[in-house]
Amino acid sequence: MEDRFYLYNDVVDSKTRFISFMGEESRFDLAITATDRFYGKKLVLNMQSNRFAIIGPDDLEEEGYLEHAFQLLEAEAEELRHFLMEIV
Repeated sequence: MEDRFYLYNDVVDSKTRFISFMGEESRFDLAITATDRFYGKKLVLNMQSNRFAIIGPDDLEEEGYLEHAFQLLEAEAEELRHFLMEIV
């Protein structure tokens, strides 16, 4: 067996919050993970679509970011954005 070249292989402490909520447009089942790995941003996983993104306050202000990352319609993304502003 040949030696494996790792770019990194770290174990870090993390805190994950599981949240499910129903908006006017859509239901969201999220896992939100916080570590010191992402420079203060959170790893947000939509468990219904298996899509995820590393999100901070600056990303929530970027037009089209949530729509693209989670493949959402504009109204759905606005619901998610409003919720995530409270979290991140």
